[in-house]
Amino acid sequence: MERRILFTDLDGTLLDDQKNITPENQAAIDEALALGHIIVISTGRPLASALIQAERLGLTKSGCYAITYNGAQIYDMYNHKTVYGKGLPREIAAPLFQAAQERDLHIQTYNSTHVLTAADTPEVRKYSEVIKIPYEVIDDISEALTEDPYKLIAINFDDHQKLLDYQSEVLSAYAGTLDSFFSNDAYLEIVPTGISKGFAVHWMCEHLGIPLENSVAAGDAQNDIAMLEAAHIGAVMCNAFPGIAEHGNYVTKADNNHDGVAEIIHRFILKDV
Repeated sequence: MERRILFTDLDGTLLDDQKNITPENQAAIDEALALGHIIVISTGRPLASALIQAERLGLTKSGCYAITYNGAQIYDMYNHKTVYGKGLPREIAAPLFQAAQERDLHIQTYNSTHVLTAADTPEVRKYSEVIKIPYEVIDDISEALTEDPYKLIAINFDDHQKLLDYQSEVLSAYAGTLDSFFSNDAYLEIVPTGISKGFAVHWMCEHLGIPLENSVAAGDAQNDIAMLEAAHIGAVMCNAFPGIAEHGNYVTKADNNHDGVAEIIHRFILKDV
């Protein structure tokens, strides 16, 4: 049997709209792992949140990994260790925070346990509730960060144009140091240059000695595009955001509420079983 690897997004892909996994998706994942295949949850969430999800989903067995912060940190769930990490220079966090606040934009970063932000906003309260890790309001981001953070994120639920303006007016000045992209209309992700879920697909395949032609990716959003394009099979959820399907080579018949990932696993991971 050839070992295969599945990279799956969480929200809108593996998880249903209530943030749960369907029994059929769970059974398909368990069968793939039992046969020696690799399952990699791939998310923009911080590691602390991904660990909570992995525990809840039973994805801490041998063969389970997590791509977090959109590829900036890759974690071996079974051996409890980071196998890859790349942070952005902490000294640029302060000017980025200041520029966002001047534009009345919420911005945040992370340490190993908390979301870090300069103000207690509706955005951080909602974000923290969704990802299930606490937040901390800090006075000076430069003092709060003791190591280079894996990413920053600017959030605005009401005015997408403000995020676009911030991206073009501020982040363009850091070309070559930072990359930025949207994971949805409200979330502007800011990561070290070269970092993406697509980069992580190539890195993981090389790290584990799995040919790229044995890779499958499942996703639904803008931050999944690089992953869908990098994997041999880019499986786009039928509930994906507009324009995502053109970046894959398969569209599911079932959505995230009706076992779409199980469909992908049975078609492309367990196909010789």
